[in-house]
Amino acid sequence: MAVNRRQVVMGTGAAGLGFTLSGAVSSVFSGTANAGAPKKFKGYGELVADPRGLLDLPRGFRYTVLSRAGVDQLPDNQGPLPGAPDGTYAFAAGFGRSVLVRNHELSGSAVPVPRLPGITYDPAAPGGTTTVTVAGDRLLSTVPSLAGTIRNCAGGNTPWQTWLSCEETEDTPATVPALTKRHGYVFEVDPFGRLRDREAVPLTALGRFAHEAVAVDPRTGVLYLTEDASGPYGLIYRFLPRRPLGGPGSLRAGGKLQALNIPGVPDLSAPSALGTRLKATWVDVPDPDATTVSIRRQFDAGKVTRVPKGEGIFWSDGHAYIVSSYAETSGGAARNHAGQVWKFDPKHSTLTLILIIEPGGRFDGPDNITVSPNGGIVLCEDGDGEQYLVAASEDGTPYPLARNAGSGSEWAGATFSRDGRWLYANIQGDGITVAITGPWWRG
Repeated sequence: MAVNRRQVVMGTGAAGLGFTLSGAVSSVFSGTANAGAPKKFKGYGELVADPRGLLDLPRGFRYTVLSRAGVDQLPDNQGPLPGAPDGTYAFAAGFGRSVLVRNHELSGSAVPVPRLPGITYDPAAPGGTTTVTVAGDRLLSTVPSLAGTIRNCAGGNTPWQTWLSCEETEDTPATVPALTKRHGYVFEVDPFGRLRDREAVPLTALGRFAHEAVAVDPRTGVLYLTEDASGPYGLIYRFLPRRPLGGPGSLRAGGKLQALNIPGVPDLSAPSALGTRLKATWVDVPDPDATTVSIRRQFDAGKVTRVPKGEGIFWSDGHAYIVSSYAETSGGAARNHAGQVWKFDPKHSTLTLILIIEPGGRFDGPDNITVSPNGGIVLCEDGDGEQYLVAASEDGTPYPLARNAGSGSEWAGATFSRDGRWLYANIQGDGITVAITGPWWRG
């Protein structure tokens, strides 16, 4: 029997549930859509086994498979739907419809996103995005929208209704001779066609590194970015655009990239107390394009604060919610944990530790994060063993929202429709996108 990460760290004082949350963050769960005092979330009940063996859900919930990679075909004889769906966002499209922009975390010889004229960056790279139009759980269309990129992992939406697709790589023609261009960039994808044939433009000022996700402050236009890297661990970044809130294409005007530094804190695994509040400062990145040296290696010890397994970031209710998937002292982290969520307050420039998943419990390895229109956090697991969508309560109790009953593949790209009726999510390794609905009010 293989020894997994949970078993390795179980001896580190694991709590029974393996999940705690700061009680000082009730605004996370009340949200702006609720009137009056927020109702305490108590979960949706235990999951019911799916007779089809794909997706276990609480009683009263149901799902529809929207698409399957390699089975469904793209239009105009463009070939099979590419696999590895990852970060996704649902844009409201009127008349009960949503437009999903969906990443495909592809590299190497994978079946590519079709490399069509006008949307292709590097014809030697297989990754990119597809844009999916749905009406609830009814698939209306799927079209390629970005191609020729590598490992499009997560990303984030903008206030001007575009998607920022992030490459989680630093590959160049020097490291992978088949490539024709340098990689490790962010690309803007417009689901409504306002950028037309200029979508495959790397936003070089946002840095060249192993991007994970990005969130945009809708009040100031400042961007916050995460990095999933090791040797050394990656960083959290802030980007100050020259044209804040300038609309589609405005990020091409450039700006200033900075990295997080919390004096005296080497990495974000070090704090262990919920509610820990840290003062964030920012230092300029010397060479954002990483011409010769990776950005995270451009700083001397003590000049930046690192984050083990920096993953999802999502903007909600005036704050950015940032995920660290796990930390292990054997990998150089200050302490072990099986997941953290930090709340960044741009007004006061503070980071507050609001959630810890302790090793050895039922859940571990959160990756993508989203917040429902009613204010509830949903985490996508990419951990060991069974893989869940997890909903967190205000008092720190974890509740299973869905279980991948068909495989050990991670969840990715959870995103709610604007009206909150539908949750869309990807089972990455199986290439499946699902739509989930049910009595959300019951929680």
